Amino acid sequence: MIRSELLQELHKDNPDLRADEIEQVVDIFFDEIAQRLAEGGRVELRGFGAFSTREREARSGRNPRTGETVDVPEKRVPYFKAGKEIRERLNK
Repeated sequence: MIRSELLQELHKDNPDLRADEIEQVVDIFFDEIAQRLAEGGRVELRGFGAFSTREREARSGRNPRTGETVDVPEKRVPYFKAGKEIRERLNK
């Protein structure tokens, strides 16, 4: 599902809301998750899962085009762990 499909589904379920209101809610939802992760926090949605970040250490990589060795700096990457309810629904 892409963002526009999500907006359409939400509009179907909530016909009393205008499209721009639904879009604003979705924007706020994703912005808040991203902001919390950027601050190093964790976001848990009961029954769905938890978003957090993981630290990746600096390493040596390789440019696939030239074969040249490049240094890849340490970084944080997003991580998602599915909740129990969603795992059960997927494995019915």
